[in-house]
Amino acid sequence: MERRLTSLFPSVMLEDHAEEVGVVERNRKLQMPALVWSLVFGFATGESRSLADFRRSYNATADDTLCPSGFYQQLTPELAEYLSDLVERGFDEVAVPDTTSQEIDRFRDIISADGTVLRLHEFLADDFQARKAEQAGARLHLLHNITDQTIEDYTVTDEKTHDSTQFDTGPWLEDRLVLFDRAYLSYRRFALIDENSGYFLTPLKDSANPVITEELREWRGDAIPLEGKQVHDVTDDLYREYIDVEVEVEFERRPYAGEQSEDSKRFRVVGVRKEDADDYHLYITNLPREEFLPDELATIYSCRWETELLFRELKTQYELDEFDTNKKHVVEILLHAALLSLLVSRELLALLTEHAADEIVFPPERWAATLRSHAQLLLYRLGDYLGYSPPPLLDRLIEEAQKIHQERQILQEELATVMQPTAEA
Repeated sequence: MERRLTSLFPSVMLEDHAEEVGVVERNRKLQMPALVWSLVFGFATGESRSLADFRRSYNATADDTLCPSGFYQQLTPELAEYLSDLVERGFDEVAVPDTTSQEIDRFRDIISADGTVLRLHEFLADDFQARKAEQAGARLHLLHNITDQTIEDYTVTDEKTHDSTQFDTGPWLEDRLVLFDRAYLSYRRFALIDENSGYFLTPLKDSANPVITEELREWRGDAIPLEGKQVHDVTDDLYREYIDVEVEVEFERRPYAGEQSEDSKRFRVVGVRKEDADDYHLYITNLPREEFLPDELATIYSCRWETELLFRELKTQYELDEFDTNKKHVVEILLHAALLSLLVSRELLALLTEHAADEIVFPPERWAATLRSHAQLLLYRLGDYLGYSPPPLLDRLIEEAQKIHQERQILQEELATVMQPTAEA
């Protein structure tokens, strides 16, 4: 495990890049590998996400301890940039061995685009505008690679920024399937995905009502003809198990040379009847009928639940949603620390998957809880592997537990002061 982790983030790289971005000067007391691994595993160890917990984790790992002021002065915008670079590096390195089904294995990757809101201190309202007044909120936008069980890309904006504005189309989409929720529905976006040889699957909004151009499945008996009608206009009259039709949608292309042109494209709409309901789950996609039946599309779309579990893991196991600070760059440091914890978690999960028997399954949430419960041991072993010699435990306990502010009276001192005249009398 130690070799795997230090190959992901080698100590020499951590130290050299810290100097490149100005996090630490040469021969300073701060030890960057110890700080990085303390942020990764200290994040998962503590009952709370306080900066004091991170400092204690660092002091339990590094050769020399840092006092509170010495630690806090390391929390700079440069450190936020540095951790962001490490997250980007992790994206390129981490991947869990593929254990997907044959239907999913048809694609190079299955990607889910989604976002979640992080509530922040109200003093950060100017930097992170929320939807409601007198609040502050950030939005974390993720491209979750469901196939590799890791993060493909991410951006952080204020809460008001819509998730769909953070999704960029391009050649990277080739042979990839992207799962969207309804908030991302855009016919122009779908056309660009199709033109980049990618695939998409998303629920059809109630407000989206495209015209049916062709039925892709024949029905026996006196079936209601659908061609020329709009999708939502006919669903209430149908009793068939599935709907499988081709539709034509119209959209505007991006302006070019000051002019904006209109265009149209044909996609597939599939309906799967809901259990115990006279209604359908409707999806729009460009996946071919020859390869994917309607119920298979519904099964594939259920993979998006993996992204909901990922957000829940970030918020419950790594306490992403608890930012007790009013400094923008500290928010960014804590956010990147959480993402690093997630990436390291997936790297260790890959190691387990490689060494375990083929029939063993590791549910991500169960694995995250297991990692958190062993994080302190992992940090200790990693520090030992890197050759750190922290001060003796007794010395560290004395340093951490002693009274720091000499001018502040503790309860026993206050009580003794009050009781002294009575005792003398």
